Amino acid sequence: MFGSSGRIAVSLIVALVSVFIFCEYVIYFPVILQCAWPHIETDSDSAVRALFISDTHLLGAIRGHWLDKLRREWQMERAFQTSLWLLKPKVVFILGDVFDEGKWSSAEDWEDDVRRFKWIFRHPRDTELVVLIGNHDIGFHYEMTLQKLERFERVFNMTSARILTISGVNFLMVNSVALHGDHCPICHRVERQLHKLSNSLNCSIQGAQHDGQCKNAERFAPTAPVLLQHYPLYRESDAMCTGVDAAPLNERHRLFQERYDVISQDASKKLLWWFKPRLILSGHTHSGCEILHEQQYLEISVPSFSWRNRNNPSFILGTFSRFDFSLSKCFLPEERSVLTLYCCSTLIITLITLTQFRLFTRALQLTNSILGKHKTL
Repeated sequence: MFGSSGRIAVSLIVALVSVFIFCEYVIYFPVILQCAWPHIETDSDSAVRALFISDTHLLGAIRGHWLDKLRREWQMERAFQTSLWLLKPKVVFILGDVFDEGKWSSAEDWEDDVRRFKWIFRHPRDTELVVLIGNHDIGFHYEMTLQKLERFERVFNMTSARILTISGVNFLMVNSVALHGDHCPICHRVERQLHKLSNSLNCSIQGAQHDGQCKNAERFAPTAPVLLQHYPLYRESDAMCTGVDAAPLNERHRLFQERYDVISQDASKKLLWWFKPRLILSGHTHSGCEILHEQQYLEISVPSFSWRNRNNPSFILGTFSRFDFSLSKCFLPEERSVLTLYCCSTLIITLITLTQFRLFTRALQLTNSILGKHKTL
């Protein structure tokens, strides 16, 4: 009978370990396997496959509880590494707010945050990782300093205004925190950089490299860019946003504050006028949204990649050629579903275990009864 008790204990441990492994490791595979790269008709052989995530908010030393940190970072690490392994993107863009406390971090805390980031978002050499600036990384406009900005730029090899060209596709990356329009030194520098890039890109598209204005301009692929930034372009609210990852109904009609929730109307008009992007991708709101600016410029807000901010995180898959693109959304396991799976599995295992132990106890009582009668005889 001791052997039966041992087998029950081993089976219980194996069952619990199996549930843990499935919920913390295996579950990402069947969920992400449902995602696929969108198809485009033109130039499909040379198309760029880009994965977009946003607002990872790695917790820092001030507000981050160690258990919350461990849980959220494990989830993001598993989701990201599984996505890389299954989908094999050419390039990954993180649209800002990589850290939760970059605006406050001491030099020591910053180094620790960067070390953890590099582990979670490690990637093979044939996949390029591009990280944009968010307000939590360097602070809101009134907190932004040159020291914090340069610290970020050194680690991620990023500047506040840059065009990255991959296989003829131009990705324009902007530090939207600096688009405040108040002529602060950083804002003024970024605006000058953007104006220069706009001139170079327009010269490349128009093929006017020998004109006086274009003579010394940098050359890019002659195609409209994909604009990437942390803050969305100006919109009044999320009232027009729909879908399972849109903002909650009680928040959609909350009016946005310029330069805090979205960039200003003036900054938005400048970016659209200067670059005429074929697509805009942004983050910051933690919720999904699709909006058409001026009836021609499509903007997609990418939801937060952290389960701390959403029950249903997701990322965007984009297939791009020089003149075409297509997008699809990939959802990750819902935390509510994982917790429900844990609870149901534990309940079932407990009931089975109790049943087995009751049978074991009855068998033991029956044996003792038979032995007792035998001794009496």
